[in-house]
Amino acid sequence: MTDTDRLLGRRIKELRERVGLSQERLAEILQVSRPAVSQIEKGERRIHADELRLLAETFNISVDRLLDLARDPEVVLDLGRLRPAGQEIRIDVPQRNLQKFKEVLLYILTKVGSRPNVGETVLYKLLYFIDFDYYEKYEEQLIGATYQKNRYGPTPIEFLKVVEQMIADGEIEKVKSSYFQYPQTKYLPLRPPDLTILKASEIQLIDEVLDRLGWMNAGQISDYSHQDAPWLTTEDGAIIPYEAVFYRTKPYSRREYRDESE
Repeated sequence: MTDTDRLLGRRIKELRERVGLSQERLAEILQVSRPAVSQIEKGERRIHADELRLLAETFNISVDRLLDLARDPEVVLDLGRLRPAGQEIRIDVPQRNLQKFKEVLLYILTKVGSRPNVGETVLYKLLYFIDFDYYEKYEEQLIGATYQKNRYGPTPIEFLKVVEQMIADGEIEKVKSSYFQYPQTKYLPLRPPDLTILKASEIQLIDEVLDRLGWMNAGQISDYSHQDAPWLTTEDGAIIPYEAVFYRTKPYSRREYRDESE
């Protein structure tokens, strides 16, 4: 195998981990065995054209972008602007929003992060419902993160860059574990959240979301997010607009979903 094969394999692994997919799940999408995915990520197996197409669809990027190993969708803290759909994504995270993002994440981790079902994918969806539920109730942004629609539910684009900074600053720790037979990425808080950053109404709503959804595993909460109007009314790969929460109707009851599951 060539250096290009190894670089492409490393890129596929990074993208897979970025969207919270296990090797087993990616193998199902590609209709290959899990060892075949491992070989691809190590650069030990060539990728067929139809597999490239499926990979591009899974990661919501073009085949050209997938093969362009010198470029990657980028998240920048305190710099940049959101570019048009289909273009490279750069997200502006003002310092105030960045600090609130950190404290909300630490609060979530303190409350439910130790539960075995709460890995990175669950965190993505908890943040989404916290942000969108707060906007629906108060018409104000809580964190104000930017969420992209992919086939596994809303993904906060800023998450990985914020987490990288928090790890570097000794605020959280990243841990690789497993949930049943699936690999899982967990985060452990290394300091308590600064609750002076959050309003009482914000803490109350976060608690409500964690009580309602914090028991779900990755598959359940991803399926559940697919019922939400903002996700349903947004095109694949596009940024989910906060205003779409007002498409929600009374019959959409998240409490009922929990009751039926139990």
